[in-house]
Amino acid sequence: QVQLVESGGGLVQPGGSLRLSCAASGSIFSINAMGWYRQAPGKQRELVATITSSSNTNYADSVKGRFSISRANAKNTVYLQMNSLEPEDTAVYYCYARMVVVTTTLHDDNYWGLGTQVTVSS
Repeated sequence: QVQLVESGGGLVQPGGSLRLSCAASGSIFSINAMGWYRQAPGKQRELVATITSSSNTNYADSVKGRFSISRANAKNTVYLQMNSLEPEDTAVYYCYARMVVVTTTLHDDNYWGLGTQVTVSS
């Protein structure tokens, strides 16, 4: 069984910072891309940032220059450093990983965490 467990969400004032973490565990053969998506109330889930196994990154235009994604491959962990937070960043943030896991064979699929709430409010 494979899990993605997020941590680091919470309530922060506008202009503040938070750091999200997501650790993958289980019968993992390899991890390709990892990243973060978010979903605000009444809106569709949207990409925030992704990072490949070779550390190539991609960001949504709305977070460029404010958010930074990184990963620790030895720990199967991805991070999202969020600075200069705005009320519009309020959402549930979901961790994502494209992984090859060991079952009866090798299985390549997308996996998601359960989400962590980020609220930006004064």
